[in-house]
Amino acid sequence: MRSRVRSALDGWQIAGEIADVLLLAVSELVANVVLHAAEAGRLRVGISLRGGWLQLEVADGASSLPRLPHPRGEVDPDAEGGRGLLIVQLMAAESGGRLSFSADEFGKSVRVRIPAA
Repeated sequence: MRSRVRSALDGWQIAGEIADVLLLAVSELVANVVLHAAEAGRLRVGISLRGGWLQLEVADGASSLPRLPHPRGEVDPDAEGGRGLLIVQLMAAESGGRLSFSADEFGKSVRVRIPAA
């Protein structure tokens, strides 16, 4: 999936920090699907560039929305997971964008939207 996102970004001549944010995001979001929603049997990754905004969307067949940890909450330093969405959220916000979730009868979508420049 990273290579598909990288290819799209290269085609739009998007590089540097903006590309890094989306490449990290696709890795984290796809890993979450594998860990938490693989039984739903569906994964869709899309990326678009519209009106100066890049949007990465990762969708799966599970209807439960992810829970985002509070940025200032306690994080177990020995935990092997549980930080991916928080990292994606913080990186998107630092880039002037945001992380959002939605669910419908077909499953859920997690979106990262950041300015293209």
